[in-house]
Amino acid sequence: MSVLELSERTGLAPNTIKRAEGTNGPSPTTRANAKLLIATLTELGVVFVSADEAAGAGARLRHGVDVQLSRKRRAI
Repeated sequence: MSVLELSERTGLAPNTIKRAEGTNGPSPTTRANAKLLIATLTELGVVFVSADEAAGAGARLRHGVDVQLSRKRRAI
């Protein structure tokens, strides 16, 4: 899913989403925007995994979710 598609689904500005995903540390987004992004992604089949003693936090797709991946290539 592109930033623009996620922006359309959440109503957040594309730059807000880019800022939220642009760091490996704590996100510079508001709590409300983070909750909206998490809720939207969860609805789409993303499962957020908490950190434990063996590994850090992460995300994965829920079992059985059919993902339609498409990349738009620029004409050269």
